[in-house]
This record gives sequence, C-alpha cells and structure tokens, in this order.
Amino acid sequence: MIGQTIRSTEFFWAKTYHQPSAPLEGLLGRTFHKLDRRGKYIVAHLDVGYLWIHLRMTGRLYFSQHLQGEDRWTRAALGLDSRYLIFSDARKFGRIGFCLDLDWLEEKLGPEPLTLDAKIFGRILHRPTAIKALLLDQARIAGVGNIYADESLFAAGVHPLEPANKIKPAKALVLLTHLQAILQRAIQHEGATIGWYRKPDGQKGSSQDHFQVYGKTNQPCPHCGAPIQRILVTQRSTHFCAKCQKKSSTAVS
Repeated sequence: MIGQTIRSTEFFWAKTYHQPSAPLEGLLGRTFHKLDRRGKYIVAHLDVGYLWIHLRMTGRLYFSQHLQGEDRWTRAALGLDSRYLIFSDARKFGRIGFCLDLDWLEEKLGPEPLTLDAKIFGRILHRPTAIKALLLDQARIAGVGNIYADESLFAAGVHPLEPANKIKPAKALVLLTHLQAILQRAIQHEGATIGWYRKPDGQKGSSQDHFQVYGKTNQPCPHCGAPIQRILVTQRSTHFCAKCQKKSSTAVS
C-alpha cells in the first residue's frame, strides 16, 4: 500500500464509515506514507491525515481487481492505482474513518501492552476490577483481546476473577512477562483463525494451534489434567483451569 494513491471510495454499508471522521471526499487523492497500529486500530498515515480501520469481530482486508471484491461481505472498496483495497465484514461491526489528527484516539486508549514496564502496569492494576475485565479495558491497556487475556492469565496462574489490586507485585510482573511473550508469539504465528480471520493473502493464521486454554472447555488442562472451565466475564467467554489458577477469597463474583 505504501506509495499508492486513493483514486476512489465506495461504501456499500454506510455505517462502516464511522465518526470521528472528516468528509469522505477528503480521502480522494491521498497517498499512503506509512502503516501503523494503535491498540486494535490499524492506522494508515497519509500525505494529509490518517485512515483508520477497526476490524472488530469479522473484518478482513485484501486486494482485488474487482470493485465488489471476492466475497459477498464487501462493505467498502478503496480504489488505488491498480487495484482495490477491499474491506470485507460479515457481521458489519467493523469501522473505517478518515481524520486529520489522532488526538481522539489517544484520549480513548491506554498504553500499548508490548511496551509496558512493571511500574506502569502496577499502577494500572490499582483498582478492584476483576483482572480479566481490566485486561480487556482498552482505556487501561490498548490491544489485549479476549483470547490472549485468557492465555496470559493461565500462563501466569492468575484466576480471571482475581481483583487486580490484590495481585502482588511479583505475580504482576509474571503476568506482564507472559502477556508480552504471548502477544509476540501470536504476531509470529500471524494471528488466530478460529472463525473469519484471514491474512491479506487469504491464508489462515496459526496462533490457534498453540492455545493452552482458550476454546478448550472440558478438555484436560495441559499442566494438571483438570478440565478447563468456561465462565463469562464482562459478557466474554473466559477459559481457565480452576486448579492451576486458584480463586482467592477476594475474587470478584
């Protein structure tokens, strides 16, 4: 995409183009200079302004020679110099926007998990929220998703309902270390394909082949053999081993 110029824009699902955004016409003639990320947002730096994309549950980006893309879920198409950048989204939750600055994004997102140090992480934990809920709160830490929160808590031996402010500094450091390592491995495996996600070339990611607990309800724990349990935390499926991740008396109900 770098060096490509946006020649046309087509949104087949109007709500895909989302606020805060400048007028859509402002994208025409803009050239891609750099691709970046902030939390779960893909951020393209243009010669003027920024194109931001949030894939949400089923969003996917790929190139096509056809305006309508290669599937029936095409919600938007950006015409570039020689092909279209297609945004496909079966569930219609994904969003795209164009803005002149990123102040609004910085105001809503916490620090990046991969660059957190123990001191800042410790300050983030100073609240009685269940640790799983806190890890998913993008205003506290930007970019941790449901899958990798479960995997990190299991690796650290922390119950998902443990109050964040009851986690001792030594254990917090263990959790942060595992969180960062698991996210790095997920990047190396190019994401998890357990449903809709595909890489831009159409291939599947392989991170799902390395899950320890996520999606493994009633299967034996890889450490102790006890059955993996599933509960809901902030309406998100949460997988853990009750034996390896013991619930304290202060755990959030």
